Amino acid sequence: MTSPPTSPPADLVLPPADPPKPGSGPPATPSAAAWRDLRARPLVLCSAGTLLLISLMAAFPEPFVALLTHDTGRCELSDSRVGPSLAHPFGFDLQGCDYLGQVVRGSRPSLVIGLAVTAGALLLSVLLGLLAGFYGGWVDATVSRVTDVFFGLPFVLGATVVLVAFPDHGLGAMTLVLVALGWTTMTRVMRAQVIGAKDADYVQAARSTGAGPLRLMSRHILPNAVTPVVVVAMLNVGNVISGEATLDFLGVGLQYPALSWGLQLNAAQAYFLDFPHLLAFPALFLCATVLSFILLGDAVRDAYDPKLR
Repeated sequence: MTSPPTSPPADLVLPPADPPKPGSGPPATPSAAAWRDLRARPLVLCSAGTLLLISLMAAFPEPFVALLTHDTGRCELSDSRVGPSLAHPFGFDLQGCDYLGQVVRGSRPSLVIGLAVTAGALLLSVLLGLLAGFYGGWVDATVSRVTDVFFGLPFVLGATVVLVAFPDHGLGAMTLVLVALGWTTMTRVMRAQVIGAKDADYVQAARSTGAGPLRLMSRHILPNAVTPVVVVAMLNVGNVISGEATLDFLGVGLQYPALSWGLQLNAAQAYFLDFPHLLAFPALFLCATVLSFILLGDAVRDAYDPKLR
């Protein structure tokens, strides 16, 4: 006579699994987490919005001028230094031109030089830092000593000395000179990142499979070492724009009839007490642009490396 089967104890019965929550998935990657952190910061959104607006002004100045002021395109000396009004919110400059239109048009050279110099210096620093950190030896020694030499050149003084030798201080000359003086910090950051990454396990595993130096640098080291350098480059855009404006203000940068915020500050310095609007408006645009780049760069740095907060 067999006994009836016994049911399992109640404490051994497993509860039903909870259904997955909507939107749940694999853990976020560092880049996704950093992007989520950036979008949650009002200061980042404000800085990005300011830079987007100034970039649109630099790319398409005439629609903004037509929307914001009554600029006929003519300059009348009888309107020279007339203050702001409803029809002309920024007043007129020394030549009797609508000042809002001139300030808007002056955003293009400053922004173009800032972005072009940063892009050129970033490419140069990534290349030199990658070679120096990966190969070491005489390559590293040569790059390091050249970097030390350029570190010894004061930015404004070095640019002033070089630009004086150029007969034409155009956008090309300004860009080349500022690239030549602006690559050193990013090169050192890139070199340090490559030195730390080249002995990582994933690089050694790729090396053991027969990957050559070019593949190791481009596929394994560069993607994992370039992020801090890009963050430094974002911070550098504001410094380049302020440096360009300083050189224009000193008279060794862009030359008239070019338009830039630095040239407008140079022309307004002698009239500041009597006509403060000539200095206030280009200075306001310059400060807003530089500050937005710096705040955005700081936020990106903190998002990708919370230890730096």
